Amino acid sequence: MKITSSILLFSFLFLSVIDAQNPPPAKPQQEPILIMNATAHLGNGTVIPNAAIGFENGKLTLVADATRIRIDKNHYTRVIDGVGKHIYPGIIACNTLLGISEIDAVRSTRDVYEVGDFNPNVRTIIAYSTDSKIIPTLRSNGILLAQVIPLGGTIPGQSSVVELDGWNWEDAAYKMDDGVQLYWPRMYIPKTNEPDKDEQQRQRMMQQIDAIEAFLKEAKSYSMEKAPAEKNLKLEAMKGLFDGKKKLYVHCGFAKEIIAAVNMSKKYGIDMVLVEGYDAWRVADFLHTNNVAVILNRIHSLPPREDDDVDLPYRIPAILKQAGVVYTMSMGGSWPNRNVMFNAGTSAAYGLTKEEALTSITLNPAKILGIDSTVGSLEVGKDATLFISSGDILDMKTCNVETAFIRGKDINLDNVQKQLYRKYMDRYGLK
Repeated sequence: MKITSSILLFSFLFLSVIDAQNPPPAKPQQEPILIMNATAHLGNGTVIPNAAIGFENGKLTLVADATRIRIDKNHYTRVIDGVGKHIYPGIIACNTLLGISEIDAVRSTRDVYEVGDFNPNVRTIIAYSTDSKIIPTLRSNGILLAQVIPLGGTIPGQSSVVELDGWNWEDAAYKMDDGVQLYWPRMYIPKTNEPDKDEQQRQRMMQQIDAIEAFLKEAKSYSMEKAPAEKNLKLEAMKGLFDGKKKLYVHCGFAKEIIAAVNMSKKYGIDMVLVEGYDAWRVADFLHTNNVAVILNRIHSLPPREDDDVDLPYRIPAILKQAGVVYTMSMGGSWPNRNVMFNAGTSAAYGLTKEEALTSITLNPAKILGIDSTVGSLEVGKDATLFISSGDILDMKTCNVETAFIRGKDINLDNVQKQLYRKYMDRYGLK
């Protein structure tokens, strides 16, 4: 009976989502646009209280204090009055399953992993679906770019960065195959009353680490061959790690694992990014010395150890900032990332300034993903990927994204939840 009820519930939810429609992708920018009189948060720590932001052909052409310059308003076909509002660079969500996992309980809507432990040749970009109903819900909160990662095995494949607008994955692709994802084995062996069992666990863990090193060694050797006798797709996909074109995103949590992963990456000359990193605060100086960036996962969580301060996860961003570590925040999964800016808002109450918290979800992830030359902050020459909110984007009470642009394209901010809200408000006469 319970199984039948669950099936009926999921069917109802699925059909409700199917009934709603995604808005069509926006057309390329057709006219010069000017936003006047809003407070501009540039994403690099700078705030302009009375700003003039202009863009055309998808690029920012003007970022200035409106009180200090003369503006030819006739040049701009569309002028937006931003009095009392805020302008922000598009938020970038890292470490997501967006577009490849729709409903966790429905297997046919999840395309997140392949069979096998080492699949670096698997690419999330070709599985990415722009028809996902979740994508518009993220855009409604100012999240305009995302890194889509694979799951499963030790090396499940390569991630890619996408814009959250487009007819297909080719349109959405912003940076394809930005890095290889690696899931480091747990190095904590829980003690039992059976010494033989403990030793078996330790040996299994060491075998997993040895397998990772053997694969990296083989991949580096292969990358040094000018003309391999036989083309190996798995090793071909690893080449970018050794010439700096790709990064290795290592998922692990505790200090012992972090140190081991960093040391192995250094040994093979690989640029590593730490993902999750519960204990990143414990080894912050070590991470800074080795130039390792961090993608923190879900700081709205309880600490992993009973004797840790209950507010420790909220303070980790400030600890990393003080140590000079480049970091960003993630919520994991697909839909949870629509709330990543509220994680940043919490960190602003535990040691960071609001502008530092904003940088952690705009310019910092752009640096980590290697796209900071074009996005992540509001600077002349960069993409016009930005949004306007009537309130503070870091505050869940006042956050209200009214207008958004991706490379100058005016994005439709309607989504499934808004459609269903209107539908049932109308049904019960509550408009």
